[in-house]
Amino acid sequence: MTELFISAFITLFVVIDPPGCAPIYAGLTKAASAQQQRSMAIRACIIAMIILVGFALFGEQLLGALQIQLDSFRIAGGLMLFWIAFEMVFEKRTKRREERADKINAQTVDRPEFEDVSVFPMAMPMLAGPGAIAAIMLLMNNAEGTDQTLVVLAALASVLLLTMAALIAAGPLIRLLGDRVEAVITRLLGVLLAALAAQYVIDGLKGSFGI
Repeated sequence: MTELFISAFITLFVVIDPPGCAPIYAGLTKAASAQQQRSMAIRACIIAMIILVGFALFGEQLLGALQIQLDSFRIAGGLMLFWIAFEMVFEKRTKRREERADKINAQTVDRPEFEDVSVFPMAMPMLAGPGAIAAIMLLMNNAEGTDQTLVVLAALASVLLLTMAALIAAGPLIRLLGDRVEAVITRLLGVLLAALAAQYVIDGLKGSFGI
């Protein structure tokens, strides 16, 4: 059981990639307060857990019934992530926040303007993305009996707890660097996110067309 847990933990850790998601999350939530960032991080991980457990238990039946392939998830998720990356690089998100801030009344003008990214893009497709869905379904298919199933789910829960801690810690660390450094990092992360999105699409196309 220990070997199964370690194997499942390493697989899910590499696929979900908490160290890689944390700085991207910090860039997406830079306008939110520390409490708001913490709440969104917790909510994103809980939602991702629900999605992945759902696919772990019922994924094969669901995809089979809808006649959907995992490669379709890769392409769709890649396109959505690329749009987010485009906005990060060219500061479209910042401009949109400023436009919304001009519209709020005097009673709420002091409240920080932010976008809730807990569901999209954090929970889906970044945490519970095509790779994580494919990994958890493969691990569950290889698990034999209730005990091994619970071990795989425990490994998933452990990875998402570490992810939650990484997301919560990322915001304060980025804030300490200042606005200019933060802007540079946000653009750099946007480029990296765009590359990740492109890779999702490439993998999806390769799988779809057997390249």
